[in-house]
Amino acid sequence: MSRFLAEKQDAPLILTLELEQSVQDWAQSMRDHHFPQDRNIVPAHVTIFHALPAEYTDILLTHLIRDRQAPCVTIEAPFLLGRGVAYRVISPEIKAVREEISGLVPPERCTAQDRAPWHPHLTIQNKVSPQKARELLKHLSQGYEPVKTHGAALRLWRYLGGPWELLVRAPFMLRGDS
Repeated sequence: MSRFLAEKQDAPLILTLELEQSVQDWAQSMRDHHFPQDRNIVPAHVTIFHALPAEYTDILLTHLIRDRQAPCVTIEAPFLLGRGVAYRVISPEIKAVREEISGLVPPERCTAQDRAPWHPHLTIQNKVSPQKARELLKHLSQGYEPVKTHGAALRLWRYLGGPWELLVRAPFMLRGDS
């Protein structure tokens, strides 16, 4: 196996939530408009895990590919990241999925970021000046109403030093499907 392929196989895994299509399209549009173009290299997403160890790929794939009802998701008011803006995301069902997956990977194999309390959010701007971020937050906060939606899929990615490689898209069943 080449060194590149070996390094690729050892690359950490990222687990994200994809939102229903209309909201995913909105999030991507916001990200495309407000994220610095040279840093906007991954699709809009809600990160569930930032860097799971690659040796758990098979276990994670087996766990992710199963029937699950589409989780309810609420996109709350935007907030300041310091050098960017994100929307708070609330979903007890996705929190439960995160807890399930936490049980598959020993805590000592997880990064400090993934062991820390989870605060789900949808980042639409990052790596800008604090002033530019404050201006966008002020603009987006005016009259904001929470958005009720649902998750469309879980996505497992391999981190490749910047861009991500999609390993699997595990769609949820629509509510009412059996």
